[in-house]
Amino acid sequence: MGIKSFQGQQIKQSRKINKNITVGDIMSRDLVTFSPEDSIHQVMSYFIKYKISGGPIVNKTGRLVGIISEADCMREISDSRYFNMPILDKSVKSFMSFPVETIQASTNIFDAASKFFKTSKRRFPVMDKGRLVGQISRKDIVICALKMKSQTWR
Repeated sequence: MGIKSFQGQQIKQSRKINKNITVGDIMSRDLVTFSPEDSIHQVMSYFIKYKISGGPIVNKTGRLVGIISEADCMREISDSRYFNMPILDKSVKSFMSFPVETIQASTNIFDAASKFFKTSKRRFPVMDKGRLVGQISRKDIVICALKMKSQTWR
């Protein structure tokens, strides 16, 4: 008498290869944006209120004109201490970083990870056809990598 397998009939599993995951798939879409005319005080209070560390600056037509981060605010805090003056109510355009380095929504996450690795940036505004559509951070890439299955690594 032969040994029987208790595994039962095996079902053939089709190997679906997931499409490449792009920046547009994992980016943050609900952004806190700022105007060049906003005060630096207002920006810092929004950082605290929304628990963010930076955000894009858009003009009245919605075009991306700069980016502001906690590091930019630290520069103002440091300068105010150096000159022994309180933080002035200056507008964001005095502190924002520009030109802004962006990333396309169609970029795959591995290329995005490489771009983060090569720079000291913590976030990139995401563009699609010349429009600001979101923002991606280093943390978004790490979270996505943890969720990926082995067959999606390409």
